[in-house]
Amino acid sequence: MIRLGINVDHVATLRNARGEHYPDPVRAAELALEHGADGITAHLREDRRHIRDEDVRRLRALSAPLNFEMAVTDEMVDMACALRPHACCLVPERREELTTEGGLDVIGLRDSLAPRVARLRDAGIRVSLFIDPEPEVIRTAAALGVPVIELHTGSYALGREGELERLHEAARIAAECGLELHAGHGLTYENVSPITRLPGLRELNIGHFLISEAVFVGLGASVRKMKDLLS
Repeated sequence: MIRLGINVDHVATLRNARGEHYPDPVRAAELALEHGADGITAHLREDRRHIRDEDVRRLRALSAPLNFEMAVTDEMVDMACALRPHACCLVPERREELTTEGGLDVIGLRDSLAPRVARLRDAGIRVSLFIDPEPEVIRTAAALGVPVIELHTGSYALGREGELERLHEAARIAAECGLELHAGHGLTYENVSPITRLPGLRELNIGHFLISEAVFVGLGASVRKMKDLLS
């Protein structure tokens, strides 16, 4: 069974649009878990545009695994080591972007990644890297000693030709390297099924679509339908 992680960032985006205390991303996380989600993902950006520090602390207090998405900075590593979530996913981050636009430059950032990955691992945190489906990037991730990679599916979701084949090849190389495979970005009811057939896929992290669909059907129904598709 493929695990489903629900990203609650966009609940916080809606809350922050009016500067109110609602809707509460932690309440959304609890509801998603009640309806079959296997874990919660939250990205604490450096500019705190959606998730805030207190949100992360409250999400960490839930009984379900928290996947803490974070930039490759000392501030975020310090916070993660204090928080000790189940997992940390290191992602690229640019303040001007609307959403994460691609995978982490693992090759270019290798020297700065290595000590931060080691520090997170020494704190007992499971580390993953959010990367594009590139063979050399996957091999570099394995050399850094991470147990997990999360493949960026954004280009596939946008209909880029040949992208599904690239993802399948990436999954094969990840298995060769002994890496656990996760994936996410831009996935919907309509495009998720081919991704579920990636060999060795263990987890999908989905947020924006499910939160958007919840406007019409409710978050519980939104999560349940995606879980059905994954099974």
